[in-house]
Amino acid sequence: MITVIALLFLLFVVLGAYATVKVIGAAKRGVDRTISQARRTVEDTTLRARTLAQPGPTGELAELRLKLRTSMRATQDALHAGVADDESLKESLGLFERLSAHGHELDDELKRLESEPDRATLAARLPALRERTERITQSADSLRWAARDRARRFADDDLDSLSAQIDVEAGALRHWTEEPGPAAAGWPEAPAADGAASGGQTWPESPESRRAEEPTRSAIDPPVRGPAYPWQKKPRPESTT
Repeated sequence: MITVIALLFLLFVVLGAYATVKVIGAAKRGVDRTISQARRTVEDTTLRARTLAQPGPTGELAELRLKLRTSMRATQDALHAGVADDESLKESLGLFERLSAHGHELDDELKRLESEPDRATLAARLPALRERTERITQSADSLRWAARDRARRFADDDLDSLSAQIDVEAGALRHWTEEPGPAAAGWPEAPAADGAASGGQTWPESPESRRAEEPTRSAIDPPVRGPAYPWQKKPRPESTT
């Protein structure tokens, strides 16, 4: 009994520790997600501010970073949301992961160049950086819009099928007809006067009529003569006097 109780206590302790670790892990992931979102929001706000407050190469670098991050984040959200309903988007998601590697590399390079003191060198490199950013964002936008067009096409097809079914059902509901009711049963024809059997319908016979039609039997039936045996005396004739 003591061993069983100890095992149950140990099992409860292990389950409690596992549940605690899972809860802590979920809370930590939630906190990390919140921190990441807050950090992205702060960075985007800073980039917008630099785009407006710092004209020249620095402001253009901030504008390129903001454009790149916005496009990549929107495509990522669209693909992750659509892959749950459409398995064919997994290949597109794999292509986007490869594109994301180039996007992160470009974003890190743009971030380093923001602190570059040589403005002339920075201005000379801006056209190549602008073209590279444009290629990445165009690829990301192409994937995003293709996924959205595919989802909308499926939605349109489903809506067309649903509309056709509703039209058929509505037509069936409007096509009402009056069904003929049961015909009223007619009275049976009277029997012929001469009593001859006719092919028409006659009144149903009742037990009383059947008994009335049976021939009446006499109240006193004649005696039935039984078989004659040799030892019996012959009946004497009745006297007529």
